[in-house]
Amino acid sequence: MLTLIPKDCFYFSIFHMVYLCYNKCGDTMAEFIEILKYIILGIIQGITEIFPVSSSGHLTLFARIFNIDLSNLTIFLMITNTGSFLALLFYFKKDVSQLIRGTWHYLIRKEETSKEDFQYVVKLLIAVIPIGIFGLFFKDYLPNDLLSVGFALLLTGGLLYFVYRVKDIQWQNQITWKNALVIGAFQMFAIFPGISRSGITMTGGLMQKIELKKVLRFSFLSYIVVSVPVSLLGLYEALTISESINVLGYSLAFVMSFVFSLLSVRVLYQYVKVKNLIYFAVYCFIVGLFSMILYFI
Repeated sequence: MLTLIPKDCFYFSIFHMVYLCYNKCGDTMAEFIEILKYIILGIIQGITEIFPVSSSGHLTLFARIFNIDLSNLTIFLMITNTGSFLALLFYFKKDVSQLIRGTWHYLIRKEETSKEDFQYVVKLLIAVIPIGIFGLFFKDYLPNDLLSVGFALLLTGGLLYFVYRVKDIQWQNQITWKNALVIGAFQMFAIFPGISRSGITMTGGLMQKIELKKVLRFSFLSYIVVSVPVSLLGLYEALTISESINVLGYSLAFVMSFVFSLLSVRVLYQYVKVKNLIYFAVYCFIVGLFSMILYFI
């Protein structure tokens, strides 16, 4: 004998199922949007790490726009920077291989023909020592609010505009010991969120009349050198952190950072010229002002 379900109970059951499905779909959609935000942040990191517009400044800005709690911003930066580091390592693999091989031949086999490679490696080390020391002692005390980021972006734009104005110069193709030291001193300030590392090293090199592509090569190779300990430290902190992080989000951001860093360095290294730096300068001015306005909203 069939038992009929009362109409009220039937409607209640339907409502209950719809409610559960809505909640389930809502949770899934929320998770998808959260992951999508991390993917976008990874893309932003990949592009802005290479172009002279500050990756740390953009990540701070977009974390605010996306309302993402990046209390572990330092770790997120380290992880996504590792993606950029691996992309640059892949792009400059022949240069890195040549420098390692040349240094080995000079130090171990005493081959004078490899002396230039060895000296170039030493110059790279000279250029990264200042930012390494400065970062070690002060990275936890740097301001990362949007007002500070906006001001730093304006400064980056100002420096790019300054070197853009430098024209009719006989550019040099060699990087001297003094050049390496000065570039290293400039690069030290890239630890401040909003100061572009590639932008500040471009400025340091171009102010010394070094040809742009030579500066870019030196800048990116020095980034590879400094990224080795930074990447290892980021991996260690990610594995030992007591707070929970979005593992999938961080992983996808890492992948996007690698892909878009590789694409960006191909574009920048092949096509950028000193006369094009004005566009990056204007962009930094706009984003810097926007960040400062957003700080007060």
